[in-house]
Amino acid sequence: MAEIKKSRWERFTKQLRNQYRLVILNDRTFAERFSLKLSPLGLLIGAAALTIVMTTLVISLVAFTPLREYIPGYGNVAERKQILQLSIMADSLEQTLSARDLYISNLVNVLTDKVEGKPERPKKDTSGKYKNVNTQASEADRIFRKEIENTKNAELLSATSSLKAGALSNTLFFMPVKGLVVTSFNAGENHFGCDIVSKKDELIKSTLDGTVIFAGFTNSDGYELHIQHTGNIISVYKHNSTLLKRVGDRVKSGESIAVIGNSGESSKGPHLHFEIWYNGVPVNPEDVLAF
Repeated sequence: MAEIKKSRWERFTKQLRNQYRLVILNDRTFAERFSLKLSPLGLLIGAAALTIVMTTLVISLVAFTPLREYIPGYGNVAERKQILQLSIMADSLEQTLSARDLYISNLVNVLTDKVEGKPERPKKDTSGKYKNVNTQASEADRIFRKEIENTKNAELLSATSSLKAGALSNTLFFMPVKGLVVTSFNAGENHFGCDIVSKKDELIKSTLDGTVIFAGFTNSDGYELHIQHTGNIISVYKHNSTLLKRVGDRVKSGESIAVIGNSGESSKGPHLHFEIWYNGVPVNPEDVLAF
């Protein structure tokens, strides 16, 4: 009967399982001192197990003992946290010192009656090159500019009326202040909001969730606050006596943001001038809120 030839894999596995004996003999008496039965497969398994054990021990020593501090770039976690806290404190101190220096400088200017000088007027042309240039608009130019301005006002009114139909119908606005509307929205007269009269020191609330993008003072509108909301909506609050929020603050719908006042040259009494802008176009607040 012909012998069946085994494959290479079978011959390789058989060789791995072959048993060998390691014997240690006395060189003089040839007496057996130690013997151990081994196989190539057992040696491979033992080497793999020893590698895993050694790797586990090294990782444990590095992770759970102070030896990790001797690794370049590792450092102490507590020290890194302390360095970060010290950096934040140093930055805060620097900002505080800068603000204090500016305050002291302005205070010294006030005490010494030092006022900001008027800007230098542009110098007249002494070369005579442009003395014959006519800078006055012609009659045709004036008529054309008037037509463009009227067209822009008409387009603005048309866009505003189209927004009233339902662009903001699904948005729930919070009443900014309880009061009486004394001057309504009129885009034709550049009055892009409504004036609301309320009691003294009434708190003004944010009409939607958003982020404060402007909080400051202007000569015409006094202390005013602008808030950016989702959906490309911006709400504007003017003529306040006090601002309770700063630029970058996150506000919730109904959260107090200012106190009603009478600041600004264009204000004629304590009231809130409230505006809503949607996609860069002013919207009549009375169309989205029931005052």
